[in-house]
Amino acid sequence: MRRALMAGLGLAGLLTAATGCGSEDRDTALPSAPSTASVLRAYAEGGTFAAWAADQTAVTYDPALVPIGASALVTVSPAVVDTMVQLDVEGLLPSRAYGAHLHTNVCGAKGDDAGPHYQHHQDPKAAASPPSVDPSFANPSNEVWLDFTTDVAGTASVTTTVAWRFDQVKPPRSLVIHAEHTKTAPGKAGTAGTRLACITLPE
Repeated sequence: MRRALMAGLGLAGLLTAATGCGSEDRDTALPSAPSTASVLRAYAEGGTFAAWAADQTAVTYDPALVPIGASALVTVSPAVVDTMVQLDVEGLLPSRAYGAHLHTNVCGAKGDDAGPHYQHHQDPKAAASPPSVDPSFANPSNEVWLDFTTDVAGTASVTTTVAWRFDQVKPPRSLVIHAEHTKTAPGKAGTAGTRLACITLPE
């Protein structure tokens, strides 16, 4: 269904539709939820990649690999006990592997400004550099990994579901696109090469 919508509208059309009629936060009270996550919050956030500016939602740090004018949409769909995250991209290099993860901070002028990976159980040693590389923490069950490979047109759509909900006091604030698929070996777990681009997510 979503791929059909992308085919009909393109990602730019999806972004416009999300902004115009579907991007408002949808809050549903959960009486039994913890106080720091008492509201389920769904949203779609994205934009067209451009050079860094303070008001720019989608930033490219390497236009050779994430071209200016490419676009991305991040959709977060929480449920009672889990959270689904989807990433749709257009205009990237064709038939190329990229890594992608949710991060703790908003995008900045440099890739490292996004901070470490957003984790359900936080690695006490985590930082933007060096990052968390302990597989006990840096894994797709404790983090949100959205690695993808573009098709011949430079588009891709990837979805993952984690068995936990985001902390509503400190939710993830960005999605970072990396130069490689994510590694899993001890000492390299969670790493995915250079930070190529960043999308700031809502509070």
